[in-house]
Amino acid sequence: MAIASDEAMSICSHCDRAIPSANIDLHYAHCSRNLERCKHCGDMVPKKHAEEHYLNTHASVSCSLCSETMEREILAFHKGENCPQRIVTCEFCEFPLPAIDLSEHQEVCGNRTELCHLCRRYVRLRERIRHEAICNGVSDNNVSVPDNGVGVSDHTVNTSRRDARAAERAQGGQRRPPLQGFSRRHLLFTIAITGIAVLLGSLFFQSKTENTDVH
Repeated sequence: MAIASDEAMSICSHCDRAIPSANIDLHYAHCSRNLERCKHCGDMVPKKHAEEHYLNTHASVSCSLCSETMEREILAFHKGENCPQRIVTCEFCEFPLPAIDLSEHQEVCGNRTELCHLCRRYVRLRERIRHEAICNGVSDNNVSVPDNGVGVSDHTVNTSRRDARAAERAQGGQRRPPLQGFSRRHLLFTIAITGIAVLLGSLFFQSKTENTDVH
């Protein structure tokens, strides 16, 4: 039989539920005898399970990781999301460590570099995902990088310096052609001077020897 939509309702003074007025007395007798309101959360719980409800939901417990005290009801969420000593992994190296140390670790770890096998550049780990999204495999010599504030990129400057040093080494490795005319004249002059010096020395030695024999 369908219940009339305009049936009168009454609010149970024990559980605050809306009950058809025709049944309110019977409901109240059963409700007040079997149910009680939890002082902590306000839920209506069976009187025989009231202590169990309190122990499983509202009793104070300590986190085994950080020793913080809280209601048992939120302990699982705390350990999974909020505990500073919960174990998390570094997004760059996947090393497990306490959450409280994660920020400092990733600050250092993210600045490590790895070689991109497409463009042969060394890329910071914290920039790896963005780099992989835009990398087109162009070698390091052709990659555009931010400038140093004066309109010239540090990469361009370094590349130019490397090219200049390479050119100097290449030039240093090539022997300069000898200046043939100058070298020949210099050689003849040296031989002439040496011959004159030897001749004068011989004459001086001979003269000294003759003087010694006379005495």
